[in-house]
Amino acid sequence: MRILIVEDEPLVRQRLLRLSAELAGARARFDAVADLEAAGDRLQRSVYDGLLLDLNLEGEDGFELLRRAVAGRYHCVVVSAHRERALQAFEHGVLDFVPKPFSRERLGQALERLLDAGRYRSGQARYLGIWRAHGTALVELADVVWIRADGDYSQLRLRDGRDELHDKSLAGLIGVLPPDFVRCHRSYLVNLRHIRSLHAGSGSRYWLVLSDGAELAVGRAYVAALRRELGLE
Repeated sequence: MRILIVEDEPLVRQRLLRLSAELAGARARFDAVADLEAAGDRLQRSVYDGLLLDLNLEGEDGFELLRRAVAGRYHCVVVSAHRERALQAFEHGVLDFVPKPFSRERLGQALERLLDAGRYRSGQARYLGIWRAHGTALVELADVVWIRADGDYSQLRLRDGRDELHDKSLAGLIGVLPPDFVRCHRSYLVNLRHIRSLHAGSGSRYWLVLSDGAELAVGRAYVAALRRELGLE
């Protein structure tokens, strides 16, 4: 596992590197950077599985990077003196919030969560990050009705009828979505919260009626699993 530490205070950064390497042993490799620009560059050039992120980086707000983490494949632990922002961080789907000053034991607990992240049912996040020219916008997952494969991208249909385009494929998104999202078709994931009914027609044709009245086709290969999710078996 490869983890990036983003911390602007040199002494804290060195301590995080040293303690993290000691606590994780051979299970992880750590790199460290001091600012958002360097972090963004590292994340573009290399594949990371996790972040240890400070929220106040020489006046820059680490939440911008946190929003990218929501859209990315990596899990995040916030290490910050700003305890008042813990709730906001958890709403973005972070695995843990370690308040400064931190102890070796407390950092070890957070690292174990990060290292074991693969065991968690993915999708603790409440939002998806949508890249825009001016930055990253957040879409609350509870508002997403369905997600359709669109090549290397995914189309998100929101309950107010708007569409958003996410820069991950459907297969890539499955790894970060909460269990409310299940596959109903080769090209679609549907949010169980927005299903009103499941119908069967002639020729083994199945379809869902959604909260907005729209219909969504169900592939035959996904009917049994969908019925189980809906408590119909």
